[in-house]
This record gives sequence, C-alpha cells and structure tokens, in this order.
Amino acid sequence: MTIGAALPLHNGIDATVQLAREAHEAGLRSAWFGQTFTYDSPSLAAIVGREVPGLHVGTAAIPVFGRHPLVVSSQAQTAQAAAAGRYHLGLALGTKQLTEAGFGIPHDRPIRLLREFLTALRPLLETGSTDFRGELLSAGTPLPAAVPGAEPPVPVLVAAMGPQALRVSGELADGILPYLAGPRALAEHIVPAVNAAAEAAGRPAPRIVAFVPGVVTADADAVRRTATDSLAFYERFPSYQRVIELSGATRAADLALIGDEETVAAGVRRYREAGATEVVFTATDLGSEADRHRTWKLLGELATG
Repeated sequence: MTIGAALPLHNGIDATVQLAREAHEAGLRSAWFGQTFTYDSPSLAAIVGREVPGLHVGTAAIPVFGRHPLVVSSQAQTAQAAAAGRYHLGLALGTKQLTEAGFGIPHDRPIRLLREFLTALRPLLETGSTDFRGELLSAGTPLPAAVPGAEPPVPVLVAAMGPQALRVSGELADGILPYLAGPRALAEHIVPAVNAAAEAAGRPAPRIVAFVPGVVTADADAVRRTATDSLAFYERFPSYQRVIELSGATRAADLALIGDEETVAAGVRRYREAGATEVVFTATDLGSEADRHRTWKLLGELATG
C-alpha cells in the first residue's frame, strides 16, 4: 500500500514546495492538492512534481461543473509532462451549493455530466484527440491536443462514493478518491460497487485511494476538538452525511485517526483490510507542527515498511 498526504492550500508556492520535500524525505509517496477557488491545483502539482523528483502528485479533486474536457486535458497533460509521469488527475461532481453560488450555473444531472466528461476526456489523455457529442457537452479536436512528454497517459480518478457515481467510475475511470468513508463504508458499500462496475466493463480492478483525516499526537482530546470544528463543514452536504452514516459515525471527526502511533497505524491497517489500495492523510496540520512531523514520520515508516 502506498501512503501520501494532502498538503494545505493556505501557504505560498515556495512553502508548499518545501512541505512536499519534507513529505518525500519522510518517506511519503505522494502529495495531493485540493481544488477550491484559490490555487489552480494542476499547476501547483506540476510545480511540486518538477521540484521534488520521485514524489507522485495529484489533484483531489477538480469539479466537472464549470470545466471542459479540453481544458482539463491540457492542464493534466502539462502537469504530467512537468512531473515526469507522476501526476494523477482527480475529478469530482462538486456540490450544488458551491457550484451554483460560485459559477452561477445549475448543478443539474451531475451523473450524466460525469459520464460524458469522462467519455470525452479519456481519448484526449490517451491519444490527444476526441470526437464526442453528448447531451450536456461536446468536445472535438480541430487541432492536436497531445502534450509532448505527457507519458504515460494521465490516470483519472473520481471522488465517487454514491452508487451511481461509483458505477460510472468503475466503467470509465482508473479509480476513486473516497473521503470521510470509513472502513465499514468502504468494505460494505463502496469497494464492492466500484469493483463490480469495473469487472462488468472489462476493466482492471480500480484503485481505491482513501482520503483520511489523521494526526499522531499526545493530546488526542485537544486535536479531536479542533477536528470536530474543522470537519463540520462537510456535514452540510448530503453526500458526506450519507457516507458518514454508512461508516457507523455521527460526526465527520469520528472518522479521523487521532492518537499515538499504535492507534493511527491500526487505523491505517483497517482501511487496507477494507479494500483501500492507497491511503492519503488529510488535515495533518490540525495539531502542532511537532504533531505533523510525528504524523509524517509514522506514515513514511508505514509506506516503506
């Protein structure tokens, strides 16, 4: 199992590169960047991937609403070329609240849009051309769209957790990026559904990259209080409410791995047993800087052990 970390987006470019170097030196295999309304995550991943050789970089995840496959393909292939083949593209459905408030467009038929987006995007990443005409989008290549050096083809993963999104992801993507989905939700609902869809489509077993909030700390109570406040944001959205409940939890913070090395390592093993092929820790800055270093040290040991 490979292990990585999601890096915070509130630092400057140089500080982010330095954090990525620290993660790589600690033994972590990958660094991931979210997509909000600040940094362009593929650009940030491209910079880090070029500055920190050997570290895999990824975006988790770019909403398909407000984007077009041609633009995302250009971003992803450029990042792949810059990172010497170590870039991973994550896509998401986004949320109704943020899509409509931010882009001023309706968050309608998200599953249909995801299917069409992936159908148009995959040939762009693999061959540099596409010719797709769907209900919600069209994409063609009157000019070549391949980027020199963008090899191998960029892997595409989807932040899918609901039944319909898992079906589309199993059929058309290389894997999924579940977040706040505990071992129970993974083992009983998410992994079987996406694996079955991939098998029915004749595709390889998909990657299951579980994003998990976690901190190694001596003051678990204080960090958990901080996590409760910080992660409450996700409890506003039905998709996260559902997966938190399927995980047997009440609050998002209930799914955070917080405690000493033994406690956190045991939690990582539970994700592996539930079917996760990779684990990416998020929110490792909820405690002190010493806690973050301690967390990354453990994750590096788990990645190389």
